[in-house]
Amino acid sequence: MSLEPASKSPLPNWSCETHSVDATRELGAKLGAALEASSVIALSGNLGAGKTHLTQGIAEGLGVERRLVNSPTFALVQEYAGRLPVFHFDTYRLRNVDEFLDLGFDEYLSLRGVCIIEWAERVAEVLPADTLTIRVSATGESTRQFQWQAGGEISLRILNKLRGHET
Repeated sequence: MSLEPASKSPLPNWSCETHSVDATRELGAKLGAALEASSVIALSGNLGAGKTHLTQGIAEGLGVERRLVNSPTFALVQEYAGRLPVFHFDTYRLRNVDEFLDLGFDEYLSLRGVCIIEWAERVAEVLPADTLTIRVSATGESTRQFQWQAGGEISLRILNKLRGHET
């Protein structure tokens, strides 16, 4: 796994890549360790890009057993107990933003845990401004490219921790 930026773009944007499923999970675990209460992580990418593998690592970094974490496509939201509560949403099967809101997203936000939303581009208009957006792209059989965008103070602090620039 390479945590060096793929480009020299200034914060709050960043890009990195991984070269295996294990490295993707390791990146997620580092992100999970950096997360704080009320963190919102928006994941986007094609089917099979690695969103759920990254989420497994995030949960592991928050003290959740990785084997408990799977894609919530049919449950729509999964809850896990860790250092912070983890709320894992999958909006792939939702028809519209109202269905997402009907899941109680606002209530989950108020619980000061970590909200991870897969297929976040489908509900981007209702996500908080301070969201850490991660675009995952498959660039080979096991290589993945991650493009990060911090949307506010919390997400910028998290991204800085992940990059090794403590604030």
